[in-house]
Amino acid sequence: MKIGIQGSEGSFHYEVATKLFGKENEFVECMDFNDIPALLKSGEIDKGIMAVENTIAGAILPNYSLIDEYDLHICGEYYLPIEHHLMALPGQKIENIREVWSHPMALLQCRKFLRKHPHIKIVEEKDTAEMAKIIQQKNLDGIAAIAGYEAAKIYELEIIAESIQTNKINATRFVVLDMHNGNSTQNFDKSSIRFKLSHQPGSLLQILQIFKDHGLNMSKIQSVPIINKPWEYAFFADLLIKDKEQYQLAMYKVAQQAVELKILGEYKNGK
Repeated sequence: MKIGIQGSEGSFHYEVATKLFGKENEFVECMDFNDIPALLKSGEIDKGIMAVENTIAGAILPNYSLIDEYDLHICGEYYLPIEHHLMALPGQKIENIREVWSHPMALLQCRKFLRKHPHIKIVEEKDTAEMAKIIQQKNLDGIAAIAGYEAAKIYELEIIAESIQTNKINATRFVVLDMHNGNSTQNFDKSSIRFKLSHQPGSLLQILQIFKDHGLNMSKIQSVPIINKPWEYAFFADLLIKDKEQYQLAMYKVAQQAVELKILGEYKNGK
């Protein structure tokens, strides 16, 4: 398979892709999340891996919007514990480091460590592993990357400081994406949906009551602004399913109450 990942080989997206599908596939590196849905739509990749939320930084709202805009299908998920390491060319110490390059999210998650070393200039870049790759290729002294262990291993960098993320309980949720083909798995116990409601008092409460009445445990709900409609929002929700018949009945009722309902995916709970 051709699998689209955000970042280079060695990125956290690459790690998730290899854990789910193995290393024998072809991995298409995308520096921008926007590239993944475009490649899926054109048929240039079979699957895409996309981060949607983190235990520290919260939801990645633009990615929810991309899933909706391109009518993508969520066919799986994976929760990856995140450990950030400071790495550079072998033989260097932290006193030798002038700059650290990494993705803004990784830098944010390591801000407490970075504050202890004010002599290091922080440089935001598009990917964690890509920075490790550039340091190796250009043999850059005095430059460090913040990335995962897999990147240090692949690009033969030395880890100067391990697990420098501020919160040691740090995990990211990734979803597996493909195009809607009408062939959802029958062995599912989780669903991701998107719905729009009228501006009426209690409209959201009515939907939540439907979930409750049919035994659906809502593990997440997220409001996202609707493009070109200021101050209007769509709701994204994840539902844990014990009884599929009750779930189907609930979706029928939600479809009647909501202005719009879209099933983004039905899949196995990865947590």
